[in-house]
Amino acid sequence: MLYYAEPVARLIEQLGKLPGIGPKTAQRLAFYLLNSDVLESKELAKAIIEAREKIRYCSVCSNLTDEDTCRICQNPSRNKTIICVVEEPRDVVAIERTGEYKGLYHVLQGTISPMEGVGPDQLKVRELIERLKNNNVTEIIAATNPDVEGEATAMYLARLIKPLGIKVTRIAHGLPVGGDLEYADEITLSKALEGRREL
Repeated sequence: MLYYAEPVARLIEQLGKLPGIGPKTAQRLAFYLLNSDVLESKELAKAIIEAREKIRYCSVCSNLTDEDTCRICQNPSRNKTIICVVEEPRDVVAIERTGEYKGLYHVLQGTISPMEGVGPDQLKVRELIERLKNNNVTEIIAATNPDVEGEATAMYLARLIKPLGIKVTRIAHGLPVGGDLEYADEITLSKALEGRREL
């Protein structure tokens, strides 16, 4: 980065740390920001800082929110007998886009991955079990990604939850194996939800 003035090099370096942004894209973004209106750059910086300061995890489901309890958990029209368990907050958005699911969510904040040293204790599994003790939940939908870690997590949850007398279903594999929920289109996700099966 010797070719750039220090502030430009630092901007490119920081942009390059974002997922999916390689050196060339980081450079393009940096030059776009430098050539854009100063107000636009300030608004972007303000939005990033505001999101970092105000966003936290919902005290009930662990989804992202700017309040103690997220809007989905607060919504009285949601079906409180079904909880869809997902890996990340972006998976909630993917399922909500289908317009098919009207229950509640629980965000695990990842999957069981022994290779990366992630076990059930690093996830929001304990919080899920506590929710099940205090509510009239009749079904858990395991909507983890259809990859090795997602399948292992779904099976772990099924073994943990079934003895509680709660039905555990798995979303159907209308999603490609190895794919991510956030990249699936609404129709594929709708079919996957419709075709879920008991574990």
